[in-house]
Amino acid sequence: MAKLYFYYSTMNAGKSTTLLQSSFNYEERGMQTLLLTAAFDDRYGQGKITSRIGLEAEASLFSDDTDLLELVTNTLKDRQIDCVMVDESQFLSRDQVFQLSEVADQLKIPVLCYGLRTDFQGNLFEGSRHLLAWADELKELKTICFCGSKATMVIRVDENGDPIREGAQKEVGGNDRYVALCRKHFKQYTYGD
Repeated sequence: MAKLYFYYSTMNAGKSTTLLQSSFNYEERGMQTLLLTAAFDDRYGQGKITSRIGLEAEASLFSDDTDLLELVTNTLKDRQIDCVMVDESQFLSRDQVFQLSEVADQLKIPVLCYGLRTDFQGNLFEGSRHLLAWADELKELKTICFCGSKATMVIRVDENGDPIREGAQKEVGGNDRYVALCRKHFKQYTYGD
């Protein structure tokens, strides 16, 4: 039975690196993967999944109105797919998470989603909320806060490194915009002492 997986974490835990390694493992065994990433995230160019350590691969794009079940079904007309892998899965909609569950349940293709659990205000992203509810398996990828504790939260910072407490939930950025923190330090930076 194919499953829907959600690999979640905060920033800098190696989500994209893990996805790219998993895809490589499939391909090394003669299997084919379908890589998907959010069209919204164009930090490294359109249609690329790129890790901070320099790994990258071409990917198909999804936006808010992409029917992912239809995308996978249409791709199957042209080639085999042994696994679907989704980067930036926090940007999925409820309907898209449902569509990915159909890929696993109806098409019998495993789906591995990688994304953030919460935003810079400590709120669940829509895609993450539904993946946490519907995924067959949840796997946390861990990283650490500057204090050495496990980082579970993230803050958004300005160009001076000061925390930003308001703004749109979706804003692309890397180490220049986001800092992974433990809950204690997240509360300290977000709400003060």
